[in-house]
Amino acid sequence: MASLTGTEYPIYRTLEGKVTADKATIPELGPNDVLIRITHSGVCYTDYEFSRFGAPLAMGHEGAGIVEAVGSAVTTLKPGDRAGGGFHKSSCGKCNYCLTGRDIQCYERTIYGFGDYNNGTFGAYYLGKEGYVHKIPEGLSNEDAAPLQCAGATVYQALMETVKPRDRVGIIGIGGLGHLAIQFAAKMGADVVVFSTSKDKEQEAIGFGASEFVLLTEPEKVKAPVSTLILTGNKYPDWTKFLQINVLARDGTIVPLAAPTHGPLSFPADKLFWDSYHVRSSLVASRAQHADMLDFAARNKVKPVTQVRKFEGAETISAVFRDLENNKVRYRAVLEF
Repeated sequence: MASLTGTEYPIYRTLEGKVTADKATIPELGPNDVLIRITHSGVCYTDYEFSRFGAPLAMGHEGAGIVEAVGSAVTTLKPGDRAGGGFHKSSCGKCNYCLTGRDIQCYERTIYGFGDYNNGTFGAYYLGKEGYVHKIPEGLSNEDAAPLQCAGATVYQALMETVKPRDRVGIIGIGGLGHLAIQFAAKMGADVVVFSTSKDKEQEAIGFGASEFVLLTEPEKVKAPVSTLILTGNKYPDWTKFLQINVLARDGTIVPLAAPTHGPLSFPADKLFWDSYHVRSSLVASRAQHADMLDFAARNKVKPVTQVRKFEGAETISAVFRDLENNKVRYRAVLEF
């Protein structure tokens, strides 16, 4: 196979408020590099957020495709394998975080939006590092695997850190993250309660694995308290209603995943203190959990609900961003290249 070094391909940035094509060039591969030809990329709300705030990075961080070439030291992937990645790009490998399997917390980490600004998954190729891109198991198509690279890794990490089998888990919101969180939690053996504003989503929530559905405005109607609340929607609920021991059990944990990050997060201090509630932040999975998540999803048939668009350039990205802004994506947008 001829070397692809020096090949130019388009990437996409937001410049002066408009999604714009730019050019990148495939470099000579380093020892640990993995070059993936992208076949599918999820479009995450984070992509839209970065675009809206004018970050000029190469967009896309939920890529899945075919390995085209690998560096001289790569042993876990080979050309022809299917692989994905795009959010967690590297870490030092030597610090206490890395050595204890928490490499997503590494002070020298590179994650989407914070370094490696010319390398995204909205394009023909993505250049990853061995260990930070992951082999896609049989049983998962590239279309299904793409959104799992961020959305799946995000909810899986949060659940693995806070939930045990037979726990009662509350999922707030049935959207891009929520519909995956319901599936993962149910397959982990949890008793899943869904809180939503949309009564018409009740049967869908049950289909994903929920055992109970409660309107977001009436959390006190839950049959028994939950021990963990995973917030997957883009708005905070009325915490005065949720921080009640008949809704969230004492010593319970709140994990905000997708709500606004550009403002205050306020709780009733007396309830937080007297009922020993905990607030736990969570980003995405570290490398080992990411690989475990993909294996778990394949074995347990956890799959995103996708809306696939054939990629035809910058306007396709802009159209998906408009749908995200208007809450018209149900539940993960995927670009097909």
